[in-house]
Amino acid sequence: MATNTLPRTGPATARRTTVFMKVVMAASGALFVLYVLLHMYGNLHIFSGVKAFDDYALSLRTMFTPILPFGGFLWVLRALLVLAVVAHLWAAFHLWSRANGARATRYYAKEAAKAAAKSKMMRWGGVAIILFVIWHLLQFTWVKFNVGPDRAGDSVGLLVISSFQVWWVTLIYVLAMIALGLHLWHGVFSASQTLGFSTTARARSRARATATIIALVTAVGFILPPLAILFGFVKGN
Repeated sequence: MATNTLPRTGPATARRTTVFMKVVMAASGALFVLYVLLHMYGNLHIFSGVKAFDDYALSLRTMFTPILPFGGFLWVLRALLVLAVVAHLWAAFHLWSRANGARATRYYAKEAAKAAAKSKMMRWGGVAIILFVIWHLLQFTWVKFNVGPDRAGDSVGLLVISSFQVWWVTLIYVLAMIALGLHLWHGVFSASQTLGFSTTARARSRARATATIIALVTAVGFILPPLAILFGFVKGN
């Protein structure tokens, strides 16, 4: 007597879901990388003086006007970033939950334990970065509070210079940028693996080098302005 058997699609479906989530993380992460590189480049305008920095900040608000209203480009960019954050967190939580379930059902070797530790570092590093971003937006965009010694008025450049004259503000920023650099290094390398760009030893070496360069350029580029301000190399007058 013939026996009809249904295909076992559970593990295959789980694998497809995992790959999809990793692709979501890689795509949303790529948007973050592009944004932070552009943002880092914009911050370097402070070395050209307060007026250059204020002109740069104003150009972001007038970009694509009158097609978009004043500040419209920034709101479009913010909306895209919010969607990317939600997608990134959703995929990260899904992968974290699946990894926890896998650990409950099978033995993990030493390398798998290392991967789990890296994943935990990325997860908590991401939380720290999100908390910093909220603080950063409150300080320079939403509320624009000035904890420094100088008057800033409506000048974003003067607010930046006044704020980073305070040592603990600079310390928070530097630590956050180190966390960002580590997150970028792991994220860029992981994305290259997810997207199939590191299938050989040479390709993995190139991926690591690319991740290292992006992480270092971003972190150092962000850290230089506040340190230059703190030590008096960049001043408001």
